[in-house]
Amino acid sequence: MESESMNKGKTIRSIRQELLKNSDEEVLNGSKRFFKETIKPLGVKSAIVTRIGKDIFKTVSDKSKYQIFELCEELWKSGYLEESFIACHWSYYVHKQYEPEDLHIFEKWIDEYVDNWASCDTLCNHTVGMLLEMYPETVSALEEWTRSSSRWKRRAAAVSLIIPARKGLFLQQILNISDLLFRDSDDLVQKGYGWMLKASSEAHQKEIFHYVMEHRENMPRTALRYAIEKMPPELKKAAMTK
Repeated sequence: MESESMNKGKTIRSIRQELLKNSDEEVLNGSKRFFKETIKPLGVKSAIVTRIGKDIFKTVSDKSKYQIFELCEELWKSGYLEESFIACHWSYYVHKQYEPEDLHIFEKWIDEYVDNWASCDTLCNHTVGMLLEMYPETVSALEEWTRSSSRWKRRAAAVSLIIPARKGLFLQQILNISDLLFRDSDDLVQKGYGWMLKASSEAHQKEIFHYVMEHRENMPRTALRYAIEKMPPELKKAAMTK
């Protein structure tokens, strides 16, 4: 047990040393401009963060899924943006081992650690989205997420469906989530479900266009513009014309 704890500590230290070694003040200052909320960046370019994560994951790839999740939790706890990205990547790398109940772990991370749109989207697009594809029965949990007081969890309810939506999956659930988030006053939630509708329109243009036309009088303009972004010019014009 002590050896396992020491190994975990060594892995976390390795990640932090590599991140600090690659920190850039210009990137640090620039990253803050992308967020309205307060974040804790180290100032490492995304491509470098991904490389560091992949390289160090090779040293722990023989660990069990739950051991990887424990490492992810340690990274989430730091509050640093780049460490959250590595946690998101690592939790996705073990997706072949996912079980339906893992959704509770991912939901816990959203509840306790997610505090910006980038961490929210990185976790939800890939980790949560993959679990939903693998276990379609779990998608019903997202409706409960729409009722959360947390803007990030409400956004998560939508952005977790982005990649499945592009594949033509979960159309009815996407429309249900849109209904539940329809009057949300938070612009990041509006962008989230608008993005989900846009992704779904890649496979279900007719159905999403019908939904937009049916609701355009009351749909927040932010959500509407996102939803129609990939549609042909004539459909965009029809959706935006009162």
